Amino acid sequence: MAEGFLTTHVLDTAKGCPAKGLTIRLYAITGSERKLIRTMITNADGRTDTPILPQGQCEAGTYELVFAAGDYLRGQGIAEDKLFLDEVPVRFGLTEVEQHYHVPLLLSPYGYSTYRGS
Repeated sequence: MAEGFLTTHVLDTAKGCPAKGLTIRLYAITGSERKLIRTMITNADGRTDTPILPQGQCEAGTYELVFAAGDYLRGQGIAEDKLFLDEVPVRFGLTEVEQHYHVPLLLSPYGYSTYRGS
């Protein structure tokens, strides 16, 4: 049985702190279909309280994390007419389902970056 798991960490690089209260949706992608797996919200550390995909639930395939950056940024006082980012989708593949996959997001009002973390 696969024992890998999926986590994330969102940092607000403009403020230099974790992005608390940011909604994240995980989708499984099959061809042109996108199926919602779960929705989570980041805690005070910018992480979810539990793994997005817990141990034993990782299956090989294509996934997409959608970070609700616009909602978070509006909550930080960015006016709607000044909002540059809204939803930030990150599509990636899980192939080695026994491993820990970590997909962090570094977020600012005008840009973001991501990578496979550890």
